[in-house]
Amino acid sequence: MTRPRLRTRLALLHAALVFACGVVLLAMVGLPLLDTGHTTAVGDAGGGDGAGGNLGEVLRYCAVALVLLAPVSAALGWLIAGRALRPLHLLTRSARGLSADDLGRRLRVPAAYQEFTELADTLDGLLRRLHESFTAQRQFVANASHELRTPLTVQRTLLELTLTDPDATADTLRSTCQELLVLGRQQEHLIGALLALAGGYQGVEHTERVDLADLTRRIVLDHGPSAGRRGVHVRTALAPAVVAGDPRLAASLVTNLVDNALRHNVPGGTVEVSTTAPGRLTVSNTGAPVPPAEVARLFQPFQRLGTDRTDHTDGHGLGLAIVAAIAHAHRAPLTAHPRPDGGLHITVDFPAAPGHRSGSG
Repeated sequence: MTRPRLRTRLALLHAALVFACGVVLLAMVGLPLLDTGHTTAVGDAGGGDGAGGNLGEVLRYCAVALVLLAPVSAALGWLIAGRALRPLHLLTRSARGLSADDLGRRLRVPAAYQEFTELADTLDGLLRRLHESFTAQRQFVANASHELRTPLTVQRTLLELTLTDPDATADTLRSTCQELLVLGRQQEHLIGALLALAGGYQGVEHTERVDLADLTRRIVLDHGPSAGRRGVHVRTALAPAVVAGDPRLAASLVTNLVDNALRHNVPGGTVEVSTTAPGRLTVSNTGAPVPPAEVARLFQPFQRLGTDRTDHTDGHGLGLAIVAAIAHAHRAPLTAHPRPDGGLHITVDFPAAPGHRSGSG
């Protein structure tokens, strides 16, 4: 059975309320007359034969009035409900006309309808966020396509040059294969980073107790050879910190922070890594000066500081984007600011594990 429309229900409700008020009014008028329904005519001393009353006639007139009042009140309720719901119809028609290509449009309702104006403002905020999300998604797809296409183009060019070279030797073929292997590893790293970024966007399905200090210690040790090759000194101050999170995603976050601090550093520079209760991770590194206005951009996918897109020696610009996605998935506030002498200072505050006391071992 189809449920009546809101306008019909409001009209029926209005008619029912008016009818109920009429019945109450009739009761208030008719009940007192029940005791005076038989009256004696003036001048009739006997009082018996002249007895009469008009209560029945009054009640009949009232009943007729109620019967006529019901359809009139329903019609008035229909008109009033239609006028009250007019802004809602405007919002509905405007929303139906929206698509992914014109989410920048805004919904408008008459200012006199304050409640619907608030609803329109709320929907406008939702549309604005959807527009930003779609724009970021398109930009991400375009950037990812560029990043994946560039090494493929280089690989094809190397193969074509080698195959068309009539003087190609075994050493030439071996050199070409080595270059292709390097490009293949870059593509593997890019795909792995994209998968890590997608995992961060998906969120945390279940959390576990994670020893942040122990996890960070193991990751720093794994990066020891890389730090040695780059001539970067790593200092740690790892106080106990047990947090609630996904161990795999937390390890990816710490790995990308440490790798970013090593990669974007200077020879003889330093990286300082620390953990403090209840769940703060801090990574600070020396490096090139970072303009404060550029910090937020570095946490977007495929963004680098002063590096050409075709140069992959400094990564693909996904490390800090992965960090931001994983921090957001853990509801862990992330802050970053440039150091006065160059480099970045980044902190992530993981939620403490339930039942873990601050400062406990």
